[in-house]
Amino acid sequence: MGKALTRRDAYWVLNGLPGIGPVSLNRLLDRFSGDPLAVLDAGESELVGIAGVRSPAVNSLLRWRSLFDLDREKEMANSLGMTFVDREDNRYPDLLKKIHDPPIGMYVLGDYDFRLPSVAIVGSRRTTLYGQGVAREMARELAGRGICVTSGLARGIDTFAHRGALESDRGSTVAVLGCGLDIVYPPENIDLYREIGKRGAVVSEFPFRRRADKQTFPMRNRLVSGMSQAVVVVESDQSGGSLITAGFAGEQGRLVCAVPGRIDQRTSAGCNRLIRDGALLLTSVEDLLEELEHEAEMPELDLPYSGDRKTDIEDLSEQDKALLKLFTGGESLAADRIGQLLGRSSPEISSDLMILELKGYIAKRLDGCFEAVSTYR
Repeated sequence: MGKALTRRDAYWVLNGLPGIGPVSLNRLLDRFSGDPLAVLDAGESELVGIAGVRSPAVNSLLRWRSLFDLDREKEMANSLGMTFVDREDNRYPDLLKKIHDPPIGMYVLGDYDFRLPSVAIVGSRRTTLYGQGVAREMARELAGRGICVTSGLARGIDTFAHRGALESDRGSTVAVLGCGLDIVYPPENIDLYREIGKRGAVVSEFPFRRRADKQTFPMRNRLVSGMSQAVVVVESDQSGGSLITAGFAGEQGRLVCAVPGRIDQRTSAGCNRLIRDGALLLTSVEDLLEELEHEAEMPELDLPYSGDRKTDIEDLSEQDKALLKLFTGGESLAADRIGQLLGRSSPEISSDLMILELKGYIAKRLDGCFEAVSTYR
């Protein structure tokens, strides 16, 4: 590359490098006084030993010129009418800056003001007519009141939430993808994708050509909740991905709501469990708006931020504790092996591994195996 890199260029490169997640990227930026150019210029001796930054990340940084083609990425963004918004850009969502592991940048299709209030509506891909109607009507009513509806463009509840928002004259909606913005997933939502790009925004933290997988979806989910003041779960079974979104929302200090359903309906089991565990039982948009108004009247605590994650694992679920215990001897394990040791299915293990990685407890190596971050062994 002939021209010198700008700070925006450096963010773009860092965001697209393999083997470095958002937790590691934010720790690197903290170490180098928030300067992305300094991170890319750092030598091996400066990178080794930074807490939470494993050898795959160091290797990726040292080889960044051969791993990420910035010129090609820019050309594709221009051809698709998309932009890259880094964390120093005034268009970057303020709410995202407040979560533990914000992306250092994201790709955006559309001209949307992320400062506007937003509520996430999420739920199962397998829906009932009841769930479809609730998601659509709630989204339409929220959009009609000037509130953006955020979701993940997935089949089922997400799709009906986006459509409901667009049915309002004032409606705007944001779709957060678990793949690069050049890939429409699911493909049948191509028309919806385009309409959202015109009237709201489609966003992703993943570079072009990155396909969706079991790891990217939980990462997507944390942004759906992170960009919203509240998360509404309309329908979900006991192991639905929307429960992961609700979990992130709780950690991020967002209001968690759930729409109740029949006790004999599998698609309502997750929502009913959330309500049992303390989520706001939601029967109307008025319930949600009243609760948000009440929370807005409460002073926000100005707590100092600590760049290091807590080493105490007592707040983790019993399943996560059991999983993390496998790494106490310094082992590196593949996801399949972890599933065998714990007697659990691959989808469950993949989701839990991603959550522990996002929380900074474990890291994924370039060979696909996982190992504990040294601070937590």
